[in-house]
Amino acid sequence: MTKKAKKMSSVAALFVLAAIIICVGELTPQSSSQWSNLRTVLQLGTIYALLAVSMNLCNGFTGLFSLGQAGFMTLGAYTYAILTIPVASRAGVYYLYGVAGWLSNVVLPIPVALLVAGLMAALLAALIGAPVLKLKSDYLAIATLGFAEVVRIVIASSPLNRVTNGSLGLTKIPGFGSYYGIFIVSIVCIAIIVLLINSSYGRAFKAIRDDEIAAEAMGINLARHKQMSFVISSFFAGIGGALMAMYMGAVSSTTFTIAVTYFILLIVVIGGMGSVTGSIISSLLVIAAREWWLRPLDQTQYIGTFRVPLLKAGFRMVVFSVILMIVVLFFRRGIMGDKEFNWDSIAKLFKKRGKKPKTPTVGGDAQ
Repeated sequence: MTKKAKKMSSVAALFVLAAIIICVGELTPQSSSQWSNLRTVLQLGTIYALLAVSMNLCNGFTGLFSLGQAGFMTLGAYTYAILTIPVASRAGVYYLYGVAGWLSNVVLPIPVALLVAGLMAALLAALIGAPVLKLKSDYLAIATLGFAEVVRIVIASSPLNRVTNGSLGLTKIPGFGSYYGIFIVSIVCIAIIVLLINSSYGRAFKAIRDDEIAAEAMGINLARHKQMSFVISSFFAGIGGALMAMYMGAVSSTTFTIAVTYFILLIVVIGGMGSVTGSIISSLLVIAAREWWLRPLDQTQYIGTFRVPLLKAGFRMVVFSVILMIVVLFFRRGIMGDKEFNWDSIAKLFKKRGKKPKTPTVGGDAQ
């Protein structure tokens, strides 16, 4: 496999994911609850894949320990909701009347609203990036985490009640009306991030991650590239937040708490810091385990007349946490580490397993 082909391996993985999604959408019976669960997991897992890859761009590829994803998701979700809720539904939901009359009749097409949601998140990231990105390591994490909480509280505050409906949030948020809409947006966004990572800017991000002093000595503008990584990551986090609001059909100030940021970070770490395909695989596995495979553990089960102990509401998360601990113990660098999925490495693995060990010759031993 050529060097160029290896660089595009993660794009190929996206096409494989797209093929699976299409097959599930076209071939699965709508009446089956199991297949319905699979479709739900694919949708939610794809959204989290986008969020994890966007965080990985900043944390894994650039080395910036940012924990502000929930804040950018909140801003993106509310922006999308405000710009897309039908005018006929607004009177019973919230808001803009008497505040900005012209805006109360504005309803943008879904693709345009998604783009605006990302741009709003990117704009806010650009404003806070200059002072915040001067911090390093834990201090940057604390600052961005605090920022996310500030955004959530401001959204629910009384001055913005006329726009955001306060703690009640916004409902009747429209979606694509198609099974494939969320997948198309997520896969296109991840593909753009992959192309960026494989560009000269992506190489600069990796150089900053590996050694800032050496990167600066090579002529890389640290402040500019850090700001770029932070803003781009926030842009896609805003789109991810909008997709989540679309998926749920509603959004409130409690939708994107600090726990959401920790969950996305968990997916990134399990998949591998610095691996796009690792984030994709991890998001699908984690969502499937938490939302589907372990669901029976929350229900009382009987074997004949014997009631299986411990199985009750909440036990699913106990088992889920234990599984995560085991994965972290055995995969210290995540499922993929900092590598990407490619067919060449799999072929080599099978070739090595199929090869018989060579019998050393006497001459070879002497040498």
